[in-house]
Amino acid sequence: MSSVLFSPIDLRDLTIANRIVVSPMCQYNADHGAANDWHLMHLGQFAVGAAGLVMTEATHVSPTGRISHKCLGLYSDETEAALKRVLDFCRQYGVAAMGIQLAHAGRKASVHPPGAGGRPLADDERPWTTVAPSALPYDSDWHVPQALDRAGLDQVKAEFVDATERAARLGFDLAELHAGHGYLLHQFLSPLSNQRDDDCGGDITGRMRFPLEVFDAVRAVWPNDKPMGVRVSATDWVDGGLTVEEVIAFCAELKTRGCDFADITSGGLDPRQSIKVGPGYQVPLAAQVKEALDMPVWAVGMITEAHQAEAIVADGEADMVALARGMMWDPRWAWHAAEELGAETPYARMYERCRPSRWPQAFPKRQT
Repeated sequence: MSSVLFSPIDLRDLTIANRIVVSPMCQYNADHGAANDWHLMHLGQFAVGAAGLVMTEATHVSPTGRISHKCLGLYSDETEAALKRVLDFCRQYGVAAMGIQLAHAGRKASVHPPGAGGRPLADDERPWTTVAPSALPYDSDWHVPQALDRAGLDQVKAEFVDATERAARLGFDLAELHAGHGYLLHQFLSPLSNQRDDDCGGDITGRMRFPLEVFDAVRAVWPNDKPMGVRVSATDWVDGGLTVEEVIAFCAELKTRGCDFADITSGGLDPRQSIKVGPGYQVPLAAQVKEALDMPVWAVGMITEAHQAEAIVADGEADMVALARGMMWDPRWAWHAAEELGAETPYARMYERCRPSRWPQAFPKRQT
């Protein structure tokens, strides 16, 4: 039986060779927002055959939208040129489609990287003023954000548009807006962080108004033949927080506006979250969204095994699977999964000689 995981998928005019995505992974290693040799190595190793689609880490649309001083950005000619060098390398040597995730951290900005403790920047550590839908900090000892007024909303929207235009100029195949993990667009969606009394607050219709404004603005400047989607947290894992039913309503509205896929994750908004983590723990959320809506859905979260990934797609729980830590553990994950499932997948030209069919004597299963 042929593998569904290794069948192609079309999103607008983009054909992706298989249903495997290298998920965005924050690296906290940029230089003033600019990509460097680390990013060339990190994305380059995946581009040569880890998946059908490789995503950049969360790429921030402004300096103040970064999580930390070390986060990647796309908001200036310098950051654009640095990312172009990385993308050009992946294009020259790789076999994967390349996607970019555009993000703004909102009230979760101005902190140290997780590896350095993740705490808010002190007064002598070059902190900046954070913004959010409401003046509510992520936690009691975090910076109190500035609630965005209409001028602030328009500025953030313009920053997303500028970054999208830069991404289009660079030639990325696909773009994704980050509306999950407690970052700015997620902060608007959740009633825990959005307590506005204007038309961008209240019920889910109001709370999703600004994220939809941003999507409309970026979709308008993104090439019509290229797909654009949204990563969204389907639950906050906190009583009184965002629900999967509200996220389905958000995704349904996105679909009418030209959204091509929903990348379903969860959590990240509130330190009180209570999550029972295990293999595929977020897949049921993706399955709920897919069942409710006729649009492509990605599943994420501790997907590590070939047969596990195959079952998720073959059983219709999601259309694609996105791996992060599993890819860091095994940057040739797709090659090994294809061999296990009896499928074929693209190899970079320089590595073709290691394709199992080229030296079957090393693979006993091929001798039976």
